[in-house]
Amino acid sequence: MPACLLAMLFPLLAAAQTAAKPADPDSATLPPVRTSITVVERIQTETPATVQVLDSRELHATPGITLDERLRQIPGFSLFRRASSVTAHPTTQGVSLRGVGSNGASRTLVLWDGIPLNDPYGGWVYWNRLAAGEIERIEVLSSASTSVFGDRALAGVIGITSREPETGEFTLSYSAGSENTHDLAAGAFTGANRWRASALFHGFTTDGWYITPRPYRGAVDRRSAVDFVTGLTRLDYASATSRAFIRLDVLAEDRANGTALQNNSTGLGTLAGHYMKQAGPNEFSLLGWHTREQFHSTFSAIAAGRNLERITYTQRVPSNDTGGALLWQRAGAGWFATAGADVQRTYGISIDSLYPSGTRRGGGYLLRHGVFAQARGTLGLITGFAGVRYQEDFLSPNAGLVIGRRWWRLRGSVNRGFRAPTLNELYREFRAGNAVTQANPLLAPERSFSSEAGADIYLGSTRASLTAYRTELENLITNVTLSVTPVEIIRQRRNAASALARGLQLELARRLGDFQFLAGYLYSDSRLGTGTRIAQVPHNHATGEIIFNRGRTLASIGVRGYSMQFDDDLNTFRLPGFTVFQATLRQQVTPSFAAVASLENALGRTYYTGFSPTPAVGTPRLVRVGVRWQFRPH
Repeated sequence: MPACLLAMLFPLLAAAQTAAKPADPDSATLPPVRTSITVVERIQTETPATVQVLDSRELHATPGITLDERLRQIPGFSLFRRASSVTAHPTTQGVSLRGVGSNGASRTLVLWDGIPLNDPYGGWVYWNRLAAGEIERIEVLSSASTSVFGDRALAGVIGITSREPETGEFTLSYSAGSENTHDLAAGAFTGANRWRASALFHGFTTDGWYITPRPYRGAVDRRSAVDFVTGLTRLDYASATSRAFIRLDVLAEDRANGTALQNNSTGLGTLAGHYMKQAGPNEFSLLGWHTREQFHSTFSAIAAGRNLERITYTQRVPSNDTGGALLWQRAGAGWFATAGADVQRTYGISIDSLYPSGTRRGGGYLLRHGVFAQARGTLGLITGFAGVRYQEDFLSPNAGLVIGRRWWRLRGSVNRGFRAPTLNELYREFRAGNAVTQANPLLAPERSFSSEAGADIYLGSTRASLTAYRTELENLITNVTLSVTPVEIIRQRRNAASALARGLQLELARRLGDFQFLAGYLYSDSRLGTGTRIAQVPHNHATGEIIFNRGRTLASIGVRGYSMQFDDDLNTFRLPGFTVFQATLRQQVTPSFAAVASLENALGRTYYTGFSPTPAVGTPRLVRVGVRWQFRPH
């Protein structure tokens, strides 16, 4: 084990020998099993399924440059490929949960304070828009067991809630590390009476790493690197019966995609607002947003030996997105209900300049709109759930039943859903190395029927959940291989006739004194109707983490393991399984000043993330150290 890992973990290992009973009795207990997910602020929707929660302490205790790396501690969470969003092309950053799979476009909706974070054109997520230090909690629902969220939540929802800083607070953080990585963030928060204003800045740069293994590299290969800057301004208002915010966030990023001629850049901005009013037992919420984006990318063909490269086309994708939602919520004696309507209009067009000559264009508009209702009622030990959504002439009902008390419960649910293809799937062609994936304007919506059953136990310091699930899919949109030659692979997005994802998920948590032990496991058997496995889905995904928190010290060690998976629909390219370890240490030196250190892929494990057909590898060993200054007026 590297000496730097031992040095970072020494405080944790030493404390394990002398851990004393905490002074605060509540610190020995865990939060109970969560059964609701936040839509926006106090608006929630109840669900018979379990909702996994990462609070700010757990986020601080998990290393990762970007948020998706920290979320990998949740079994079943993955991007389209194994690569981190630090080096992955943005179009491969779509989210998959529970082995349903993704193809660049997420089948999972990601909300940031109630505002969709998914790219309006392609459905992927720019994870670098979010700074982990400014997040209060993340809630993950790995199923479509509620009707509130619409077709983009066919496989589940990830809800991200920003932390509420104190008036007069200032923050400044900086870290540096391997591969010439530098990360700078700053925030300022002020306010008076019922108003509060905030501004955040985040800048990041890294030389990155080679994604092509050394034995395969040629003269065309370069490090895969990224530089980005984000900014956010927000104005909040709060009274006894109403709350509101208006927010503008922007992103500018440039990426080198691993060769001399392949790169991409993105510029986007989102203006969003929310107003919530409480009127007696009723709460009303109004959301609205508008996003504008410019995406640029270059694509090339690489000769055998990887010593020659030529541009095949450059791509420009302007897009915009406008949407809104109206929600109502009310709680009564033994019952709870949420209802509303939403609408979203997206425009985007892919403009490709072909080499040596020619132009290719494709795009248009998408209009989504729906109405929904979700409710639960409790009578004694039994709680029933039911909901329905009507969207684009498709009816999506769900129902569930829970039997139990505070310390135990048995649950089951069924739901029917669909997902409309994105503009990216319909109209945009792309290349990954010498693998070309063609668009398909004739794609039909995906449809699903899901069921799950499980049990939860909560004993104060111990929490456990077990879930068995089954999802039948019709018209699954996947990348179908049309031809394979030594110099080029041709694929096209097509609807598979059917697919089936089924599996078992286990979550365990135990708090013992100053220590918290977390473990998770997902077994997933996801196959197309032909019997071949769905690409990018391993049978097994296991995680474990030990968190030590005493006084001013927060430290953790963690592990993630994946079994073998395939990179393509023909199950030709096999990606072997792998295991990686990570660690982090955060020491509060003074009430305002903290020192932090993190270690990712501690043993320097080389693992494959894809074939194009040349293999690509994932994140190497990364070490980072930094400081955080947080001034709070007292």
